[in-house]
Amino acid sequence: MGIWLELGIFGLVFVFAFWQMHDVRKAQEHTRQQRAREKAAQEAKDAREAAKQAPDETDIKS
Repeated sequence: MGIWLELGIFGLVFVFAFWQMHDVRKAQEHTRQQRAREKAAQEAKDAREAAKQAPDETDIKS
């Protein structure tokens, strides 16, 4: 009888660990997506600043 109790507790611990790993993977994916959005926003900002600083071709006189 005691072995079933121990196996039941082990099963609950195993299920809890599995659920926690699921949450960790979900949080990691969320972090990856957030960093990708921030990187894309920074690259777009850098591109806009570079475009502002570049001389226009219409300003060049031949």
